[in-house]
Formats: sequence, structure tokens, C-alpha cells
Amino acid sequence: MQESCNMTTPTTVSHVAGEEILSWAAKDESGHLAPLKISRRPTGPQDVRLKVMYCGICHSDLHQITNDWKNSSFPMVPGHEIVGVVTEIGVDVECFKVGQHVGVGCMVRSCHACDSCQLGLEQYCPKVVWTYNSIDTADGTPTQGGYSAVMVCNQRFVLRMPPNLPLDASAPLLCAGITVWSPMKYFGMVEQGKHLGLVGLGGLGHMAIKFAKAFGMKVTVFSSSPGKEKEAREILGADNFIITKDNEKMKNAAKSIDYIIDTIPSAHSLDPYLALLKTNGKMVLLGVSTQPVQISVHSLIFGRHFVGGSLIGGIAETQEMLDFCGAHNITCMIEKIPITYTNSAMDRLMKSDVKYRFVIDIENSLKE
Repeated sequence: MQESCNMTTPTTVSHVAGEEILSWAAKDESGHLAPLKISRRPTGPQDVRLKVMYCGICHSDLHQITNDWKNSSFPMVPGHEIVGVVTEIGVDVECFKVGQHVGVGCMVRSCHACDSCQLGLEQYCPKVVWTYNSIDTADGTPTQGGYSAVMVCNQRFVLRMPPNLPLDASAPLLCAGITVWSPMKYFGMVEQGKHLGLVGLGGLGHMAIKFAKAFGMKVTVFSSSPGKEKEAREILGADNFIITKDNEKMKNAAKSIDYIIDTIPSAHSLDPYLALLKTNGKMVLLGVSTQPVQISVHSLIFGRHFVGGSLIGGIAETQEMLDFCGAHNITCMIEKIPITYTNSAMDRLMKSDVKYRFVIDIENSLKE
């Protein structure tokens, strides 16, 4: 959990032109990324300024730069899996120090007054400010993400990175990690010996396996890709692997699963997976599709099955997740790339050609 900090009520600040820094941005919905100078505000009293070392590439970055969700504003600097080193702190900051390894995830501001904020679930705040493609309510300027050299963030939304973990492989924890951690904790997917089914083995899915095994759960992966079986079993530790097109094995697995995490980011029928659940089983959707989900009511009522969704996690639970990862030596499997490879990485991500997260080496490759 976050340590107690001097966190007075945020005040509105006047926008003052700050440091010009280099970034990579999409200038239109073609999604092509290219160098762009942007401005970062001066470090305010409650701000933490960090030199960005690494930034993960999330699938939502691809959706946003191509305007798949029809809410994109350009120019856009993506990136919300940001890790780096503190270079300056505001006068009211007590929880962080210069030289410390820190991270910034998907949010940079919220109202702190609504029911969601009071519950520590800032991601559901109606006034939440996202790390990029959002408007900062403090000064009315567009937020820009972590494909950049410098980040300035209010201390409430800065996370302590575990000092024993490599920064590059820790960056995706700030989205991929917390996106599976939060529903696993909330829906009780932490009981030793319970059986977790995973649909979709990618950036989110591989983290679900790592957490589930750390909790002492049994894990079965359901995938359409036979080539993923060896890695799922031998490297990630999955107990079973079933090809979803194998009707006989799917039938034999009926009513054997306590919980299912579905990470597929495209439209698909939920009915074959709901048939796998035991009575009172729960299925949580984490993949974001632009099309409605396909589900039969019969799949729900015959078995009292639950289908829900979840979005990232609050700041306190993100810190809890990071601390857990530090204690259990859990990181993401990554492919580290220079920023000049980012457009190619986006092309590969569109084809699901990554194991399991691209991470941009900002420090060593973002140059004038």
C-alpha cells in the first residue's frame, strides 16, 4: 500500500510553459509515430519529475493512435507503462526522493471526492485524467504519455518500483500487471488449489498465469495457437493447455473451472467458455473489443454463472501488486526495443507477434 504522504487538497495551477523535451508521437490516425518536441510543465509543489528510462507498449496504445475507439486527439504521445528515475520533487512531496526508481501508470489525476476515489478506485472516477489522450483538469492542457524523455506527475499517481526488480521488465506491471491483479483480488481468484482458466495468452494472460501460480492455483490455458503450449507449460508454469478447436477436450473440460479470465481483445462467443465453469463460476472480461460480446442467457442461468469486467486498478492496489511482485520476484516477459523500432512493433502487435510485451528503451534510444 502507499505510504502516508503529505497530500493536501490539489489546487488548480496556471499553465506555464515548461521544458521542451523530445517524444515520439502520432500526428494523425494513420498511427505513424515520429519525433516531436512537447512541453512538460515545471515541477509543482506536489509534483514528481522523472527521467523516463523505459515505457511498455500496451495494446491500447495501438487502439488510440489509430483512433479505433473514436476518441483520439492528435498529436498524441502514447505510453502508460512508464518507469524511470526521480530527478526533482516539489516542496510538498515527502514520499519520494531524487534518484528513486518510480513508475507512472494509466492515470495522472482524479477528483479524490467521488465514491470511486473514496474506495481507492480512481480509475472509475468520472473526472479521471488519463496519462495520455486526455485533458489535464489542473491546467486544461492535453496529457502526453511515456514515449518521451521526461514525465511530470502529481505524487498521488506515482508508484514506488521494487528496487530488486529490473526496471525494463517491471514497466508492463503498471498496466498488464494491475489489469489482471485487480479482478483476481476482487473476485477471489487467489485461493490455493482453485482452478483458473485463461483465455488468450498474451501480455495480460502471461501475467495472470504468474500471479495464479504465486497464489497456489491450478491453471489451464485455452488457446487457438498450438505453438504456445510449450512456453505456457514449461516457462510460465501452466498445468494444462487446451486447443479451443479440439471439441473433445473442450467437452471433457466442462464444469471443471472455478474462474476464467478472458483477455481476447476481439469479438467472440463466450458460451463455449461458460460451459467450462463450475456452478457459481465467474468469468471476467479484460480484452476491449469494439464489437458487442456474444452470450446466451442460458449459459448464465444454468449454473448461476457470473460474467463481469474490470479496468486496470486503483493506485493503492497497484502499489500492493508491485510490492507483491517484488516479494515474489515477478516480472513481465518482454522484448526490449529502441524507439526507432516502435512503428514496426505496432505492426507486429497488430498480428499478436510479441512475447509478451514490447518495452521501449527510452534512455538509450530517444535521441535528437
